Amino acid sequence: MKKIVTMQDISCVGKCSLTVALPLISAAGIETAVIPTAVLSTHTMFSGFTFHDLTDQVRPIMDHWEKEKFAFEAVYTGYLGSFEQLDLAKELFRRFGKNSLKLVDPCMADNGKLYAGFTEEFARAMKYLCDEADIICPNLTEASFLLGIPYNTGYAEGDIQEILRRLTENGAAKAVLTGISLKKGELGAYAYDREKDLFYYYAGAEEPEHFHGTGDIWASVFCASMVNGKTFEEAVRIACDYVRETIRVTLAEPGHNKYGVNFEQTIPYLLKKLEESEA
Repeated sequence: MKKIVTMQDISCVGKCSLTVALPLISAAGIETAVIPTAVLSTHTMFSGFTFHDLTDQVRPIMDHWEKEKFAFEAVYTGYLGSFEQLDLAKELFRRFGKNSLKLVDPCMADNGKLYAGFTEEFARAMKYLCDEADIICPNLTEASFLLGIPYNTGYAEGDIQEILRRLTENGAAKAVLTGISLKKGELGAYAYDREKDLFYYYAGAEEPEHFHGTGDIWASVFCASMVNGKTFEEAVRIACDYVRETIRVTLAEPGHNKYGVNFEQTIPYLLKKLEESEA
């Protein structure tokens, strides 16, 4: 059975980080090992949430795993909340990622702004972690901070391609910019394979609402698709389609909540997409 290890925080209520990564990767038929970096009562969309840092548990977990000789097909990092956790993620790559796919979702910013508590210095440090990955999947805001360039929603396609080239200059072989729209009314992802020097853009109709945690869902489904043998382009397409379908199903529910999408209801859709042969 294939195995993925993912390092990120877990919210007891709210659909993001490990709360979505664990069930989605498991549903894809992959054993999922987790390194929780913190536990929160809810995700940060709610006020007054509790937070307990678990940074001091990360290295002992890795020590034990190494004694047990555990191995993984992929090592995937999501939201990391401190410089120390960035260093531990690099250590996780060195200890368990030598023969594995290394994926970084550099969760730290959106809509032109860094998340609360993060600084431009942290973004520069995140860039060093991204350079150790095989694939990175930032949104456009995160890419702007990683590269130290102004955030702009009006980039031309050539500008997007140049950003992708720069993101892969110092390590990562592939990069995906999520949440990209080249035409009004559509939304998708723009990907680049540096080794093949090939670009790939995939988009569909943009849903009328956006939800917290869909980036984590995208990255988790993408990682599971890659480990299940899908091509880079297929994995991008599956992740985009799954997020879009999940938002659509959520919006169709009368009185749906605002703190996450109904990904539980669309797992059969994911399994169907994973079973489809390459187009």
